[in-house]
Amino acid sequence: MRILTTAVLLLVLNSPAFSQAQEPSIPTADEVIGQLAEHDAQREKLGGGYSGSRRYVFENQRYHKRSEMLVNVTCEPNGTKHFEVVSEQGWKSANKHVLRKMLESEAETSRPDKRPTTRVTPDNYRFQMLGTELVENRPAYVIQVLPKRQDKYLFEGRIWVDTEDFALVRAEGKPAKNPSFWTRSVHFVHRYQKAGHFWFPCSTESITEARIFGATEVTIHYFDYLPNLARDEDKARTPSTGL
Repeated sequence: MRILTTAVLLLVLNSPAFSQAQEPSIPTADEVIGQLAEHDAQREKLGGGYSGSRRYVFENQRYHKRSEMLVNVTCEPNGTKHFEVVSEQGWKSANKHVLRKMLESEAETSRPDKRPTTRVTPDNYRFQMLGTELVENRPAYVIQVLPKRQDKYLFEGRIWVDTEDFALVRAEGKPAKNPSFWTRSVHFVHRYQKAGHFWFPCSTESITEARIFGATEVTIHYFDYLPNLARDEDKARTPSTGL
């Protein structure tokens, strides 16, 4: 009787129906992207935009060149970004022709008329679910991202979406279109972190292989990011010291 019971138990445990019941199903990539867009819209509405600071570091080992730039950023509720350069030092040419150009491009693509053409949506990308992984001890969906057109503002690579908050926690890849003849390749990694109910960028690391200059690294550190509504509430609670 014990042998028969064991045999029946093994048959049940190995049946497709039992396996499906035990293992939670993973949603499709398109379902996750739909949830990502929906939750992003909710967070944007609740935050009323945001503000923060960034530190850009440019380094080229071949020519021993380095530059830094400290930048304040404000984002309106509609997503439009504004940048203010607080300080800059090091190689002036890199600050002018690389870092400031990056700010100009990001400001341009953040405008309401441009944002739809660059966002991670089915209009711009095809998606494939690859599975799940832990990112900073939180489970995340891993999705392959393939651009539908060659565009320097789109990318090819992978994204990681938090399974609970449906927020972007990591993105890695290369531009869909080579930005210049002088550029051999570009690889980047964006990381995000949670602050309260919101997710903000934490760091960006990119390596560009150029035909003449060799490898150039640009690192961006993000800090003091806070929703505009939270800053307004803090100001309202601060007692006035008017004379």
